[in-house]
Amino acid sequence: MDISPTNSALNLINGAQHKSAEAAHKIATLPIKNDEVGSSEFEPLDIIKPVLSLKEAEFETSAAVKILETEKKTIGSLLDIKA
Repeated sequence: MDISPTNSALNLINGAQHKSAEAAHKIATLPIKNDEVGSSEFEPLDIIKPVLSLKEAEFETSAAVKILETEKKTIGSLLDIKA
């Protein structure tokens, strides 16, 4: 089993992508009337969880990018030391 920073970052990105797709689908399928004000079935609290999931996905993606940047810097430092 390969436990490298790149694999960890890719797993974070894949999880974030899946989470954001589910949240976007949930938001897109919330009931709305033709006049776009909202239907009587719409509860404002219904949108909170998907929006929070989108924010979590954003943070996970940001963390994955930082992992990749750190790995790149580390490899660059190692190459400088060996050169």
